[in-house]
Amino acid sequence: MKTVRLRKIGNSFGFTIPKELMEKYNLKEGEDLHVIETNEGITLTPYDPEFDKWTSSFENTNSKYKNTLKALSK
Repeated sequence: MKTVRLRKIGNSFGFTIPKELMEKYNLKEGEDLHVIETNEGITLTPYDPEFDKWTSSFENTNSKYKNTLKALSK
């Protein structure tokens, strides 16, 4: 487990992510991280949970109308 310290940055607070974790999770400077609140605390992730909902909906629609979409693509 890694520990980070909150620091005051202007009117906000921030922390640094250790280089090992940046490399392990292929994070880049300036990349957006999404904050997800859970019962245990918060989770930071580069994956947008809203985008996951969208892709799931797309996959459902795509499989349901596979033949129609294939015909339209011709």
